[in-house]
Amino acid sequence: MCEANAYIAVNGDEDMVMKSLDRVEPQPDGAFLLIDIFGNRKTVQGRLKRMSLVDHRVVFEPAA
Repeated sequence: MCEANAYIAVNGDEDMVMKSLDRVEPQPDGAFLLIDIFGNRKTVQGRLKRMSLVDHRVVFEPAA
């Protein structure tokens, strides 16, 4: 499987938010809806910091 994991970066640390990420959907309020391969959903407030598709990582950071 080639799903990514989502992380939130705070003060130099990256904490996992969701495993087996399938979709990332931007929301009208500036948040992102994360959906995993099982259909579980989670909303992340903040902005996209980076995506590394080779490393299967999507990293968000809190909005300033």
